[in-house]
Amino acid sequence: MKPPSPPTEPRSTLKDLRVLVLATTFPRWANDTEPRFVFDLAKHSAKKISLWVLAPHAPGAKMEEEIEGVRILRFPYFFPKRLQRLCYQGGILPKLKTSGLARLQLPFFLAAQFLQIWRTVRRHKINFIHCHWIIPQGFFVALIQTLNLIPFILTAHGGDVYAFKNNSLIRRFSKFALKRSRLCTVNSEATGKAVKEIDARARIRLIPMGVDTEQFHPGKHNASLKEKLNIPDLFLLAVGRFAEKKGFKYLLEAMPEILSQKPQAKLVLVGFGPEEGELKQLIRQLNLADSVLLPGSKSGDELAEYFATADIFIGPSVVADSGDTEGQGVVFLEAMACETAVIASDVGGIKGIVRDRITGLLVPEKNSTAIAEKTLLLANDPALRKELAQNGRTLVETQYSWETTAERFLDTYRQALDRA
Repeated sequence: MKPPSPPTEPRSTLKDLRVLVLATTFPRWANDTEPRFVFDLAKHSAKKISLWVLAPHAPGAKMEEEIEGVRILRFPYFFPKRLQRLCYQGGILPKLKTSGLARLQLPFFLAAQFLQIWRTVRRHKINFIHCHWIIPQGFFVALIQTLNLIPFILTAHGGDVYAFKNNSLIRRFSKFALKRSRLCTVNSEATGKAVKEIDARARIRLIPMGVDTEQFHPGKHNASLKEKLNIPDLFLLAVGRFAEKKGFKYLLEAMPEILSQKPQAKLVLVGFGPEEGELKQLIRQLNLADSVLLPGSKSGDELAEYFATADIFIGPSVVADSGDTEGQGVVFLEAMACETAVIASDVGGIKGIVRDRITGLLVPEKNSTAIAEKTLLLANDPALRKELAQNGRTLVETQYSWETTAERFLDTYRQALDRA
């Protein structure tokens, strides 16, 4: 499965389309630290079509607002609203594993989401739905589609197909959604393969998520950031949710070996999530308090500075016990867009982006020794580090800009409308 060629013009046009975008991971407000890939796609798509986004509410967020041309609707799922805990700050699946209150709120969330999808379709005269993640919202849209025949497409991001491999009931729900959809886009070949395992006849198209190449740019390098963080030598960076599939504990376990050769190196671990306590405990056990910094979550603009200033970005992702793993790994693209050398685990959709010794270095998952070896290799070989960084930037510019991604999705909307 290869990335699609530049879009061609099908029969259908988009001028009368009123699109509802559904997502559970979405910025809660402007400059939020939550992943914004659905927002960025919506922002570029909204320049050419009428579009609304429906997402879960969060304490402190507005029920309705417009940000950068994107009309956003948020639905509450628990009262009082300040106690809503299921979504955001780590994601639904990790929250269900660690929070009793989140598990209590799940049935309320499901009921509220289904009701709000139905209401929003009627209120805004929606005639097309783009549903990010097959479960749960894809299943709900499929039910609604049986009642009013609104066409819809799905986008699988990875967690919605990897995490439920052993749950036959959820896989049946997913298959129902796939059969009713006009098409399912996937962010990597690995995700596409997982979708086909659910429904071998599923119609899929590979469209990776994109990167804002103006926001994430090598020009965002900020030498004063290293001074602020008190990093006199090697600046190692990792970014992501503190959740099992990110594999950060294996990176921490690699640090003693790295420090044996680079004693002044520091690892900056940017993020938040349910495993923060466990990671802090491991830092203490390994005596890494002076070598590992946890500055918390950062906005997109702040992250761009971290990416562009770091010497090496390391993403030690793993396949979690549930089967969940990286569907694509947008964070790797963001690092590459900032012209920073990347080390990544060879799992999920990552290997479609990080091509070993071309756009980065790959290591086996859960292998701290390999992480240390590859980190020291790049630390001691500036020429290789520069070559990989430049190749990564070129890859992002040519294949993963948001302008290109948005056009591919709009072309997919046209194809879905043409499909009887």
